[in-house]
Amino acid sequence: MPHAASPAYRGRFAPSPTGDLHFGSLLAALGSWLLARHANGSWLVRIEDVDPPREVAGASRRQLEALTAFGLVPDEPVVRQSERGALYEAALQRLLATGHAFECHCSRSDLAATGGVHRRCVAARRRPDPAIRLRVPDGTVVAFDDGLQGPQQQDVATEVGDFVLRRAEGYWAYQLAVVVDDAAQGITDVVRGADLLDSTPRQVFLQRVLGLPVPRHAHLPLVVDAAGRKLSKSDAALPVDPATPLPALQAAWRALGQDEAALAQARDVAALLHAARAAFDPARIPRGQHVALAAAHNRGFIFAP
Repeated sequence: MPHAASPAYRGRFAPSPTGDLHFGSLLAALGSWLLARHANGSWLVRIEDVDPPREVAGASRRQLEALTAFGLVPDEPVVRQSERGALYEAALQRLLATGHAFECHCSRSDLAATGGVHRRCVAARRRPDPAIRLRVPDGTVVAFDDGLQGPQQQDVATEVGDFVLRRAEGYWAYQLAVVVDDAAQGITDVVRGADLLDSTPRQVFLQRVLGLPVPRHAHLPLVVDAAGRKLSKSDAALPVDPATPLPALQAAWRALGQDEAALAQARDVAALLHAARAAFDPARIPRGQHVALAAAHNRGFIFAP
């Protein structure tokens, strides 16, 4: 768990503009903000818009407006991945020049027999637009200690294989972009949802290959609906209502395992966040990977109409 009260702490919230801010996103934003403030550190916001086909028009603007309404304002200007292609290209060329990355002409159907795990190119023919993959040697096992989920280990070679850095369509892969940006922004602590826990070993391995610092990690419990589905795949993924921020913030505070009474006297966002900073206890955050939506907002939580 990130806990040292150090001014060097730099955290971030990094939403993808695939929809408006829902309760799971708010939980991740508030959790990362509280941990940064608890460490007397900085909190940044980055829009991870490297997947245009999945982007929803206007979503990033509405996400940022919602964060402002909830009082979660970044300490530095917002960064957008769509404007940082030169940084990703420079990293990719380094990897190609050192033999750590390679052109891959395999399609998804080519890799179907191996469950999508790439261990060698099996393409029947060359493509005019090959993907670029990172070479993952046999025996590449990555272990790290997550601040909330405990010790983690993954055999990246067998479970993931050679993973994509730039897609055949020309879009940057999330794994490369997030690693380059975390280093460029000096991020020391990555606090995000547990749905990204299994991608962390890939990022740690890529950071090591590029010679970049490896941040500390803490993966917050993922909010699921009554059927156990992630909110982004659920009917409950309605946007939170920026017009009535207090109920959603109070629900997120409860979902983070915090003392509900600490916010009882807050009548506006500023007062609520001031009280939250004073009362926040990282040790109370649930250690499991899921928290049920029904339990999170069972007293007056309001979605946007």
